[in-house]
Amino acid sequence: MQTFIFGHKNPDTDSVCASIALSYLMNEQGKNTIPKVLGHLNNETKFVLDYFKVKEPDYLNDTKVRIKDIKYNKKAFIKENNSILDAFNFMQKQNITAIPLVDDKKLLTGLVTLKEIAKYLISGNKDTLDTNYENILDSLEGRAILKFNEDITGNVMVASYQSKTFQDEIILSNDDILIVGDRFKIIEYAIESKVKLIVLTGNHIMPKRLVKKAEKNRVNIIESKLNSLESAQRVILSNKIKSINLNVKPFAVNIKDYRTDFISLANKVGHTNYPVVNSRNEVLGLLKVTSVEDFVKQKVIMVDHNGLEQSAIGIEEAEVIQIIDHHNLSSIGTNVPINFRSMPVGCTCTIIYNMFLESKITIPKHIAGLMLSAILSDTLVFKSPTTTEEDIFAASKLAKLAKVNIDVYGYQMFKAASSVKGLSVSEVINQDFKSYNVGNQQLGISQVMTMDFPEIEKNIEEYITKLDELTMGNYVCGVLFITDVYKNGSYVIYNKKAGSIIEDAFNLNQVYEGIYIDNLVSRKKQMLPALLEVIEKKV
Repeated sequence: MQTFIFGHKNPDTDSVCASIALSYLMNEQGKNTIPKVLGHLNNETKFVLDYFKVKEPDYLNDTKVRIKDIKYNKKAFIKENNSILDAFNFMQKQNITAIPLVDDKKLLTGLVTLKEIAKYLISGNKDTLDTNYENILDSLEGRAILKFNEDITGNVMVASYQSKTFQDEIILSNDDILIVGDRFKIIEYAIESKVKLIVLTGNHIMPKRLVKKAEKNRVNIIESKLNSLESAQRVILSNKIKSINLNVKPFAVNIKDYRTDFISLANKVGHTNYPVVNSRNEVLGLLKVTSVEDFVKQKVIMVDHNGLEQSAIGIEEAEVIQIIDHHNLSSIGTNVPINFRSMPVGCTCTIIYNMFLESKITIPKHIAGLMLSAILSDTLVFKSPTTTEEDIFAASKLAKLAKVNIDVYGYQMFKAASSVKGLSVSEVINQDFKSYNVGNQQLGISQVMTMDFPEIEKNIEEYITKLDELTMGNYVCGVLFITDVYKNGSYVIYNKKAGSIIEDAFNLNQVYEGIYIDNLVSRKKQMLPALLEVIEKKV
């Protein structure tokens, strides 16, 4: 099973590059991993991937358990033209009480239960057949003598009268199927009447002269070792299973449906068995309600975060096998011990760089470039107070492998990311918006790296309004920090009720929307701790 590696929602350069780099490392070690992203990439990350010619990871909507993850019966379906006997025997073999029916294209056409088969055997119409030659052969354990028709339909008749009485009182036609023992006068009469099929019972042999006559009149013939009574009882089991199908549109579940939604459906309709289909309505198998607890969780590795609120939808249903992060410990919890690697460094990719060294795996140019970009992004080209000697050392080594100049490339990267032209107010705020729990309330912090604050300032009232909307309800504070890397400070926009919190958190004599705070660049070490300290006192 593949393991997904991903960073937090609203992915930044570190979370994306860390996912790609770690996936490369682990795959080189023989693992089977795939990097994913949980949201749209920002301009900076797109620039980085384009610069080093790396494909953008696929989007991961959620990690919830789906039908495909449940151990359903992948063999449990049968063609609608197979016999009732085939269906019954197959159900017994598979230990199931219902079976989906499919056409020649494997499309779902119905569902038959053991209860319906039993009802048919007790009270169903046993006088007609709608089947095919092969089904009759199998049901009667017969021998094929003459076959002119694939499909066999007609009225079933057992020759129980004396020959003269039968010929005098019974009018036969091409719509009749005759079950008869060694009453050859009746057989000859049936051949002359051009019946659809003659079943010769009792393990008798059809005389050659009658075979020739039947061949001339195109009469189908089967010889059975069973007696006439047994043949009459068994022949109805040769009917096509679709002939007793009462559920032409059964409740089915799509392979991509969520397990939780299936449980709700099952509780509502109360059925025991459900066909499993794909998007083309092709049947893939049968899911029993009793199998709902037998499933495989999606294996995941979290990078650059360790909190449920920042991770994939349904992360609580996934199997987290490893976390690599450089943030404070959050709300994630696991049922079993996992590999958790955390270091007080400025970037997750600094940790992954050390993992490459420990594994003695060569770092290719494009992977080195991605990890370097992440370090430069998270440390603001080493201007952030989160920067450590480990970050600087790793960046210098990676720059050589990537064959770029740190200062020149860093400026190009931030310039590509800094423009907010063409972005809506919501897009700017949500580029890197993170929520933090403070008691029973929440704190929302968005940080945008740009040298283009005047462009944002033009619409500052819209930003305030949007922050007010985002922080309705359980939020105590919502703040947007516009960080100018080369000016080494941040402009601050906040929701209306958060003015006093901003003032106290950053020791300001007077606060106003769009205020500039020098040397304020790190969310992790400066913005978040200062805001939390004030809010925790107020909560």
